[in-house]
Amino acid sequence: MTVYSTDISHYQLLSELGRGFCDLSVVSLARHRPTGNLVAVKQTNLDNCTEEQLGVLQNEVLQTRMFHHPNILTSRTVFTSSSKLWVISPLMAYGSAECLVKTYFSDGMSESLIAFILYGVLKGLDYLHRMGYIHRSVKASHILLSGDGRVYLSGLHSLYNMVRDGKRSKVVYDVPEQCSTVLPWLSPELLRQDLHGYDLKSDIYSLGITACELATGRVPFQDMHPTLMLLQKLKGSHCCLLDIHPFPLEGLGLKVSRSGVDSGIGESVAASIIMRTMTGERPQSPAPKNFSVLFHNFVKLCLQHDPEKRPSARSLLTHAFVKQVKRHTKDSFLTLLHPAVPLNNPQVLAKAAQTAAGQDSTTSPDATAGAWEF
Repeated sequence: MTVYSTDISHYQLLSELGRGFCDLSVVSLARHRPTGNLVAVKQTNLDNCTEEQLGVLQNEVLQTRMFHHPNILTSRTVFTSSSKLWVISPLMAYGSAECLVKTYFSDGMSESLIAFILYGVLKGLDYLHRMGYIHRSVKASHILLSGDGRVYLSGLHSLYNMVRDGKRSKVVYDVPEQCSTVLPWLSPELLRQDLHGYDLKSDIYSLGITACELATGRVPFQDMHPTLMLLQKLKGSHCCLLDIHPFPLEGLGLKVSRSGVDSGIGESVAASIIMRTMTGERPQSPAPKNFSVLFHNFVKLCLQHDPEKRPSARSLLTHAFVKQVKRHTKDSFLTLLHPAVPLNNPQVLAKAAQTAAGQDSTTSPDATAGAWEF
């Protein structure tokens, strides 16, 4: 593992990748001059932070140093310079799952790609849960993908440690900071804020919402007023995968798409005409979707209104939907990401070099960078 220095002159900031932490942090693509490695640099102006925000930053830095897991993104180096907090992390060349959806998979990812991503997230969650931590911010923008095909869970600023004074609490009553930005993903029991509290199963509900986000390109509840969203969740309204087409398409002899859902996606013009005829209306996306039974079952288990009925992260790792990942290699995973372009692509780096040479410093080197959130 490369150890990076604390000298700011050793980092050449190429271009901005995104912002986060109430827009107080700026994440940049950078090159570590001594080694030539590409890294992500997050800078936070501490003078603009409140005492509560400073506490959150301090807590994040201290806690993440304790984690050692291949699916948890942790910092390599943390230091301060001129009232700015610098956090140096490995570059996630494919960015976040959210910006991949927005840029390349606007109608949703394939089920194989979703299974691969969720498998990595579940391994990270299982690790955190076994250590007694609730993530409380599981969503597509906090799932990052490296250039070699590894899935990382980030967004650790909302972590809650259930171990207090040597004892592990059964439930939690604390409300995460900046929870307004993650409302659509939060579980009913967390939002309810009653005497029953919430526990690790709250993350499983968020995982179910994230699965819908990756599959459809839309976040359930996102367009609702917060009050209506709360009422819908407390009533137990069930999120669905919003299948556009209810019948199996295999019998129609339609071509299966690599960019859509694995089972039943028609790419041809003929498929589009057939679907308009059968449904009597124009489909909401270029190709109708028919999600597999396994995927529906996985999402249904995650989104159970009663947290006691939701499986644990470890149990979900054995679900048939994510077990299909074992049939894929790293190369097949990268194939599933096509046509996404990584940030370490030579053409992307050339644009970043032009930016560093004096052009607009806020210009992202690639379209995937704009939606990053940390």
